[in-house]
Amino acid sequence: MGRPRKLRPSENHLYFDAVVRHGSIRRAADALHIASSALNRRILDLEHEVGTALFERLPRGMRLTTAGEILLGFVRKSMKELRRAELEIEQLRGEVRGVVRIAVAESVTPSFLPEAISSYQATHSGVGFHVEVDGPDALVDALTKDSVDLILTHEAPSMPSVTVLAEVRHELCALVAPDHPLARFERVALSDCVEYPLAIPDQSLAARALIELVAEETALTLRPALESDSIETLKSYARLGRAVCLSFRVGPDDESPGLVMIPLSDPPCSEASLYLAARRGRVLPVPAASFVEVLLPLFARHPSNARSVVA
Repeated sequence: MGRPRKLRPSENHLYFDAVVRHGSIRRAADALHIASSALNRRILDLEHEVGTALFERLPRGMRLTTAGEILLGFVRKSMKELRRAELEIEQLRGEVRGVVRIAVAESVTPSFLPEAISSYQATHSGVGFHVEVDGPDALVDALTKDSVDLILTHEAPSMPSVTVLAEVRHELCALVAPDHPLARFERVALSDCVEYPLAIPDQSLAARALIELVAEETALTLRPALESDSIETLKSYARLGRAVCLSFRVGPDDESPGLVMIPLSDPPCSEASLYLAARRGRVLPVPAASFVEVLLPLFARHPSNARSVVA
């Protein structure tokens, strides 16, 4: 049958949307590569079809009437639904295309997220990814504004507009060099770590809130030698000597080479989780929805309670 043509709304609706976006018949006609007179006739035909004026003709362009605003909402919604139907049909043919937009905590970037993307693209080569890395507040903000389709965060979303799709336990760990005095322990408490220089996340990251909660509960004073919103910077600092880096472990054993990972025994840290979330009520684009189906099994395959040494 050959490659199918794209599904398209009616030409009059496309022309109407173009005039709204460009603000005048002339500019819209230039963008559409048609004559201004032909485009004007199309708009007049559409106004005749709906039985009322859709634009106010002004000296400097076109302005929607109330009827025009109502029709614009319908047209743009129908255009989105048509594109969604097209993507779902492509999915039936194994031809999902588009971009998955996801915002994540930095802890998932060394291995967990790249593994998920690679696994997904093995069967969906037409889908690209745009990944943003930020702290928990910024992640939720991006999600609620529909700047991204999904988020991976270590802070349980509390807003009613956000729904958690999956949760998996991921402990907060102490990462130290192999010859560090703490390296021989299976588990350590935060009180053990503060005896050494600390490399800890700054206030923008979810791990910091857990660390401060434990410090407050146990009357510990935190005097970090290094604070950063870059976990890789903190890990690199810990590799150099006696510093203790505090970070979530999300991926496999080799995600932090040259460091020993020791789970923290303090309850808030040992009970920490990673959350996959979307905006409540939103119908995810087909690529994002199908990516979720690949992502969920990977959650279960990444335990965080094992001690690891990678040379």
